[in-house]
Amino acid sequence: MILIISEQSTRAYNLKTILSFLGEQCSTVSFSQAITSITSQVNYEAVIIDMESPELTDDVVSKFPAQPFIVIGNKHLETDFRANIVGQLTDPVTYPVLTQMLYRCQEYLRKRPVKNAGTSKTKLFRSLVGKSEEIQSVRHLIEQVSGSDANVLVLGESGTGKEVIARNVHFLSHRKDGPFIPVNCGAIPAELLESELFGHEKGAFTGAIGSRKGRFELAEGGTLFLDEIGDMPLQMQVKLLRVLQERLYERVGGTKPIKCNVRIVAATHRELESMISEGTFREDLYYRLNVFPIESPALRERKEDIPLLLQELVSRLEQEVESTLRFTENAINSLVEHHWPGNVRELSNLVERLLILYPDQVVDVKDLPSKYQYTNGDDFQPDYPEELLEREALLSMFGDDSDDDGANSEQSDTQDTAEQSVSSALPSDGMNLKEYLSELEISMINQALDQQDGVVARAAEILGMRRTTLVEKMRKYNIVRD
Repeated sequence: MILIISEQSTRAYNLKTILSFLGEQCSTVSFSQAITSITSQVNYEAVIIDMESPELTDDVVSKFPAQPFIVIGNKHLETDFRANIVGQLTDPVTYPVLTQMLYRCQEYLRKRPVKNAGTSKTKLFRSLVGKSEEIQSVRHLIEQVSGSDANVLVLGESGTGKEVIARNVHFLSHRKDGPFIPVNCGAIPAELLESELFGHEKGAFTGAIGSRKGRFELAEGGTLFLDEIGDMPLQMQVKLLRVLQERLYERVGGTKPIKCNVRIVAATHRELESMISEGTFREDLYYRLNVFPIESPALRERKEDIPLLLQELVSRLEQEVESTLRFTENAINSLVEHHWPGNVRELSNLVERLLILYPDQVVDVKDLPSKYQYTNGDDFQPDYPEELLEREALLSMFGDDSDDDGANSEQSDTQDTAEQSVSSALPSDGMNLKEYLSELEISMINQALDQQDGVVARAAEILGMRRTTLVEKMRKYNIVRD
């Protein structure tokens, strides 16, 4: 959110229009409302303040040292201006200068020496890209729950970024200096899950040649992320419930109770309430975990975020492969139409595939896999000058196209025969090459037309040229067919 403070309605309106075009949300207030507005808002990305009244401007800026300000006006900005004024805009406001000033505000917030939740949110929420209401609601819920130790249950389809939400909850909490330990309950065999979670003592079972810490012990003082909790066997659900209730557990084969200071964040793509009705998930465990539910929205429910997600995914991958990728507007519109059953994970995989196929290129609809093509791409077909086509034809006829190593003997013999034929056909007193080539071209065109019963399109195909090019040559040589 960007705040505009100005008494000049025209200037404020113009600024708001430009910022809205850039996709930024903004509001305008007068100087009398400025302090109240800034105080009531947790974080403004930037505050643009009119400097037509220097005393009022300085009064507002001085009260909020943690907030970056951009002044606007044609009056000269003094060299000893306050540090939280990151720059100045002058009328008329231009896009390059405005974006540079917004970037300075972003850097001011990101690098300021204040260790609080607000700073962390600005950095971490980059992984929850989007401006849709759905993703903004997720951010708000994370903000609300991160300050507590309440258990969190993240619900949503596969590939929607449930672990991303869990990591944000952890790193925005007071446990952020502790470990974040993820466990996929569906990937560990049932008979090994208890040992994985609680650890085991030496000799507890065959193959236990030494004591081993479990995931609960490793996550002490931090967060344990139980992914796919719906795949946990019933007998393990009972033991997990006991740990959540008593905050105590024992290693497999051990007798000494171990205290547990771990926050639980669980996630699943399953309908747990349906599983409770079917008897495959414990109701008491469900209510223990479902203290604070967060719904991770499917990508098809927030399609307006796809352009921003594409930009973010390309930015991440280009650091690894040292190449980039761009999309035409038609390609982006086509991707927005897709249903995305695999959600953000599917989109990420697609971007990685396209980056391999088209490094440092622009991708259009026709470059997308067929199942992502929902709109018509650019059907541009290049048409080359006749001189260029004739030159290429001459090069192919008389040029040396043989490979250094791979030319087979049959091709070589054919080329030798052709060269001998051309050589023997050349008169000793010379010839007019242009006329000779024209006659040869007329002969080839007539043969192709005869062979294809006068159908120009098919004749052009066997001659390896476009139909329009053949029509032009027929007109040039006055070749007429019924």
